[in-house]
Amino acid sequence: MSHDIDQQEQEALIELEGRFALALAAKAAGKLDDAEDEFRAILRAEPRLPEPRMELARLLADSDRLQEAEEHSREALRVLDNGGQWTDELPEEVLHALAHALLAEILRRHADEDDVIFGDPEEFKRIVEESRVHFARAHELDPSDEYSSYHAFFLGVDGKGGGLDPSGALTPAEPDFDPNA
Repeated sequence: MSHDIDQQEQEALIELEGRFALALAAKAAGKLDDAEDEFRAILRAEPRLPEPRMELARLLADSDRLQEAEEHSREALRVLDNGGQWTDELPEEVLHALAHALLAEILRRHADEDDVIFGDPEEFKRIVEESRVHFARAHELDPSDEYSSYHAFFLGVDGKGGGLDPSGALTPAEPDFDPNA
């Protein structure tokens, strides 16, 4: 009996794989509403799939729906951390790096919103610090990820980049030059 359930689950995943490919094609063709609908349908059928959740989070972030994007991004990362990678298109560490970078980018963009910038300085610092940590983790998992490396450095992960000034404002990294040279 369990073999039948396993076979049914396998068949369902194969069907979802085809739907995922169609959603990616819709996204690539600029049919973003269709892609979003299909990613959501896939996740209704099987909510434990991180890859469609990451794609949905990216679509949501790109349309400035950052809170929902953050929720989906966090859930995708949680599933991946628990060994839930669905596809084998990418090495595990690269997919994890992409998930960390996605969450970091969403958090960075959230920190740029006026209500955060002009709101509670501690909340701003918390969001920026969490973004910094996720960019650093993404770069650690995939050293070829120059985007995450740049942002990790810019946000001061290694102590060499920028950081937060006493007012809580983000300051960029200082260039390595001697003005007296």
